[in-house]
Amino acid sequence: MTPAEIMSTDLAEAAQELRARDEPFAFATIVRTAGATAAKPGAKALLSADGTILHGWLGGGCTRGAVKRAALQALQDGAPQLISVAPEDLLAEKGVSAGDEVDGTRFARNGCPSRGTVDIFIEPCLPLPQLTVMGSSPVAQALVALAPQFHWAVTAAPGAEKPHQQRFIVIATQGQGDLDALKSALGSRPTYASFVGSARKFATLAAKLEAAGIARPLIDQVKAPAGLDLGAVTPEEIALSILAELVQARRSAMTAPQTDTATETT
Repeated sequence: MTPAEIMSTDLAEAAQELRARDEPFAFATIVRTAGATAAKPGAKALLSADGTILHGWLGGGCTRGAVKRAALQALQDGAPQLISVAPEDLLAEKGVSAGDEVDGTRFARNGCPSRGTVDIFIEPCLPLPQLTVMGSSPVAQALVALAPQFHWAVTAAPGAEKPHQQRFIVIATQGQGDLDALKSALGSRPTYASFVGSARKFATLAAKLEAAGIARPLIDQVKAPAGLDLGAVTPEEIALSILAELVQARRSAMTAPQTDTATETT
């Protein structure tokens, strides 16, 4: 549970309900104000996946548009956002325009008569990444036992796609239905997929997949063999090497370059 949840029972209960449904959401916290503003530092709100305020209060409508856009960006990137909503003349004094980002702060224009400045921190809360482990091999069993300790939602078959949820698949069938498992995995269009087996074995399976009509670029997205090269030997060590690679892929996706988004309110 985050500090924001602990401070407010209503926010905590609402957040837990969203977590239970694997729905993405975000917290917004006012961290600084200057001039005349309705809300003060410490004010919080819970935002839905579309940026709508579900609980809490952040003042009037002067910040609403900027908060919504920042929440959508935070959920898309999986990274917090800090926005500063200020009057246009103050932005000009700072030498910035609405939409600019400087030292981690994105600026937006406050067009309200109050002409106050409000700095707001947006914290995204995304569903746990889904890890589908296909197969019942010793490596699969070891990976299923290990992954939940590192905050993965583990399943045995690809599930329905959910907004803002990363979906990873490891095919660890090891000779028991490899081709069918690969077809199922590729058909679900995961964020990342890997195959437990040698590169030579996968090359043979890849040729069969292509002959079955699966596009080569899609097949080439499968990492084979699965796992980082740690010199792993036992099933547990191989599972560890795979999980390390999954964590690397997960974090790389979350730290990808962000898309610039104009943030101006009226």
